[in-house]
Amino acid sequence: MKEKLKLKIVLAKPRGFCAGVERAIEIVEKALIQYGPPVYVRHEIVHNRRVIENLKSKGAVFVESLDEIPQNSVTIFSAHGVSKLVEDSALVRKLQVIDATCPLVKKVHIEGRRAVKSESEVILIGHEGHPEVEGTMGQIPGKVYLVSSKEDIEYINPKNQKKLAYITQTTLSVDDTREIISALKIKFPLIKGQDIKDICYATQNRQTAVRSLAEKSDIVLVIGSKNSSNSNRLVEIASSCGSISYLIEDSSSVDLSWFRGRNTIGITAGASAPEELIDEIVNFLQSTFEVELYEDNLIEENVSFRLPNVLNNTKEEKTIN
Repeated sequence: MKEKLKLKIVLAKPRGFCAGVERAIEIVEKALIQYGPPVYVRHEIVHNRRVIENLKSKGAVFVESLDEIPQNSVTIFSAHGVSKLVEDSALVRKLQVIDATCPLVKKVHIEGRRAVKSESEVILIGHEGHPEVEGTMGQIPGKVYLVSSKEDIEYINPKNQKKLAYITQTTLSVDDTREIISALKIKFPLIKGQDIKDICYATQNRQTAVRSLAEKSDIVLVIGSKNSSNSNRLVEIASSCGSISYLIEDSSSVDLSWFRGRNTIGITAGASAPEELIDEIVNFLQSTFEVELYEDNLIEENVSFRLPNVLNNTKEEKTIN
């Protein structure tokens, strides 16, 4: 019998689900139990195919437009948030809405509206077309300038440079966002904002963890969907640290040729990826290699968010440090 090649696997910690994702998934699951299927969800509740297929099997129906939902139906807004226009449309259609928007995304909405109330124009740092960005822009009255890169800044011509504020998408690269903020402050010295505090704790923690992982690994596997913003940022960060990195959805995406001549493989997962996917990939690699398994325990997370009261809330909200 041919002897298996040795492979060291290091798992990042923290990895995978964040508190906002756990809350959103639990909202759909509890709504299905409380109201019975079908329960309609506008947009993917989180960006992960395995999660979506699992919820579909239980009776969740995912749609992109409220027009696809029968009147009076139980309807859940995804963790990414929605615009005021979508909220108003749901009222007109008499939908029974349960809002699964991440509380940290809601906080950005509030900051944006507060800036407008103080007569400031708002700059949103984020990725064009991302559901969170579309929802945030639609929650803030008046014009919102979208900045995706430093190059976009030159096209911003505010009415009053003394009355400007910036907010950010919650799932951005911390380093890239800092660069954009620095460039904004150079062009608009009086601009106000929260530095990188709008980027959620989980995004920051996973980016810190993947940097540590990349330093220890020849290859980094990031488990997440292609449309997951935070997963793509993890791949970019691992690559920038000098590690070969791949974004994979599940074990079927793994190419064993990647590991030829490699000794240490780092594995992490985006905030929308369930732990079962990590387990599957580790088991797959263990079937081929003699694996030594380690965990890079960098940051402990102890955060949870309350469920909406309509769902017989039992969770206590914890403070984010």
